[in-house]
Amino acid sequence: MQDYDYEKLKEVGKVSYEALQYAKGLVKVGAKVYDVCEKAEEFIRGKGMAPAFPVNISINERAAHYTATINDALQFADNDLVKVDLGARSGDVLGDCAVCVDLSGKYAQLIETAEQTLEAALSKVKAGTELNSIGREVEQLAKKKGFEPIRNLGGHAIEREELHASIFIPNFDNGDTTKLEEGQVIAVETFITTGEGFVTDSDTVQIFQKTGGASTRSPETRRISESIDKNYVTYPFSIRWLSKEFPSEFGIRKALNELNSFGVIESFPTLVERSGGMVAQAEKEVIVEKDSCSIVTK
Repeated sequence: MQDYDYEKLKEVGKVSYEALQYAKGLVKVGAKVYDVCEKAEEFIRGKGMAPAFPVNISINERAAHYTATINDALQFADNDLVKVDLGARSGDVLGDCAVCVDLSGKYAQLIETAEQTLEAALSKVKAGTELNSIGREVEQLAKKKGFEPIRNLGGHAIEREELHASIFIPNFDNGDTTKLEEGQVIAVETFITTGEGFVTDSDTVQIFQKTGGASTRSPETRRISESIDKNYVTYPFSIRWLSKEFPSEFGIRKALNELNSFGVIESFPTLVERSGGMVAQAEKEVIVEKDSCSIVTK
């Protein structure tokens, strides 16, 4: 387990939470997803930090990994259930948190269940807790409320430079008896749905991560690769971000495809609930302590 600058971590958590509340306030019927992503990311930069990853705004059956496209015209509608997931980064210290906004007025119980399962999960977090016991708590409460947990999404450890690290914190009893350790930094993340409880990849891919270097003969691919290394290193980025420097989406995708052929690009497709169920999400980043946990994103 890594050593942390916990004071810096708390600063990152504070900015992450403030950005989340700011973004939540921007989610209104008729507002553009593009504007919320851009403004929330700029809010983080205005605090002297960088976004840890492109702001995710996933609507209805979309569960995760949707961020605005270049000149995205998508607007929030009055029947939308909106998940906002974001985090700040300072150096190699990362934040991660999420909240739901119900523009329809129809999903209060689903959102409440996501929030209640998150609190139930957090109540289990302490040194020595087995991961499957956290998932069992989430699953039992979700089913009691008439919903399903999403089984192939969940929380994760957060380490320096790595947002999804080392352990997976399930939303059901997956049998994993790995124990939490004191001082560990984790994101506890519950996904609750009206559907069957599994997500699958969609055809929409806007978020990527570069994992290594590659030698290419294409000048454009080389320029884009160098820009990624300079600006995003090995952190997630979006096509929208690259478009600020390289205006051709075709050129960006061509370069990313070439880098993918070298095995140095990871893609993150938008995840959708496979039966079309509505999805609610709640997430907080915490530090594991001896007898409880302390919330970072507050």
